[in-house]
Amino acid sequence: MVEAKRTTTIEGRPALSCVGRNRRAGGDSLTTMFRIVPSAAWRRILLCSFVVAASAAPIAAQTPSNLRVVHSVDKAGPTTAELSGRVYNDGPVDVIDVYVNAAAVDQSGKVLAQGIPYVGMVPSRGSAPFKARVPVVPGATAYRVGINSFRFAFGRDAP
Repeated sequence: MVEAKRTTTIEGRPALSCVGRNRRAGGDSLTTMFRIVPSAAWRRILLCSFVVAASAAPIAAQTPSNLRVVHSVDKAGPTTAELSGRVYNDGPVDVIDVYVNAAAVDQSGKVLAQGIPYVGMVPSRGSAPFKARVPVVPGATAYRVGINSFRFAFGRDAP
């Protein structure tokens, strides 16, 4: 094995050169890396990795309190029920790519069938209409409608 050669002195300590040095198998480069990086830097790297992991963790989506939905059952045919309504945005920012979830539920609240229509954009302090079709299934006693998904329109997203 070739030893590291001493070169110039930096801050009173001799510097080491890796020229002519053979790499050994078994994690020698990893061990060297742990020795080179100071422990304060490792603490920062560890803290940053925890922050990144925490921010990437899935968070339960919640509808903001400034979005609300009103609906009514227009027609109930033999195979589908047609619901219509409006999505209201009481907030100061437009929302885009809005989808609602119209579900047929039984007495216990279990979803038996659903439809997810696209609403589009709902302007700030405004509303947008929607129509949804939900399959008619035995045991359904009511319909529940809510926001399925949306995005806030910031900057260039706004139409």
